[in-house]
Amino acid sequence: MTRGRGWTPEAIPDQNGRVALVTGANSGIGYVTARELARRGAHVVLACRSAERGRSALDRLRREAPGAQCSLRRLDLGDLRSIHAFAEDWGRDRLDLLVNNAGIAMVPFARTADGFESQFGVNHLGTFALTGLLLPRLLVAPDPRVVTVSSEGQRFARFDLDNLNAERGYRTAFAYVQSKRANLYFAVQLQRLADAAARPLRSIAVAPGLTRTNVLTGGANGNRGRLHAATVGLLVRLAFQPTPGGARTSLYAATVPDLPGGSYIVPSGPLQLRGRPVGRRGERAMRDAATAERLWRLSEDLTGVHYAAAFG
Repeated sequence: MTRGRGWTPEAIPDQNGRVALVTGANSGIGYVTARELARRGAHVVLACRSAERGRSALDRLRREAPGAQCSLRRLDLGDLRSIHAFAEDWGRDRLDLLVNNAGIAMVPFARTADGFESQFGVNHLGTFALTGLLLPRLLVAPDPRVVTVSSEGQRFARFDLDNLNAERGYRTAFAYVQSKRANLYFAVQLQRLADAAARPLRSIAVAPGLTRTNVLTGGANGNRGRLHAATVGLLVRLAFQPTPGGARTSLYAATVPDLPGGSYIVPSGPLQLRGRPVGRRGERAMRDAATAERLWRLSEDLTGVHYAAAFG
């Protein structure tokens, strides 16, 4: 496996001919990921919940990466109808790379359009449904890859399959880290299914580390008052790395040629908070196939999206 020592986005190989989709690409890690892929020649589709913010991001990307091949599509991972419409209108014969980047963090209790607790619904179920609906497009690509952004916060999750949807109460931080553990279970189980079906798809999970993005300061968190915004903003500026640093693990996972499926890429520094991308082995959740299988069945039941037909 190619090592992450000294790795920077300048090491990304030529991406010409590759079609990439990045969710949540209007800002933060998603925007940097989309921009760097486009700079290396990929045609990048920016999937954004807000059409206005998406257009602003697309204009900015074209300024920062002249000649980039990029386009914009609206996608709301908190609404299954939006996800189905997005997949049905994909309009391309294949998809080479899907970066499941979009998510929300530490938000007050809310329900998605389909009645799911919002962090579980957007971060996991939306990602699960989108990937499953686009799977036929991925599997016709010569070297398909799915990158799912988790978090090192998932290590602190007490994963409760009976309270994934806030059936027995809601705690903001608990729900967030649980949704990020679900992302890791999803990425590893997707690889198990691809291997069992002898399909070449590679599914890789990443953790960006502490990063200055608007996941904590924007969106739903922007409505929690001026004191909250000022406190979180100060913490982010003092303790968190710049956004390009947080995007390194996603870009590494998306582009390193010999990276095996089923990998979990994290920053190399203390507590995996920042640093060069490295593969992390021995994560207990990655070995917990029983829980991953139960979560998979539950996710299929809740979303109505089933993977068996695509894998054949």
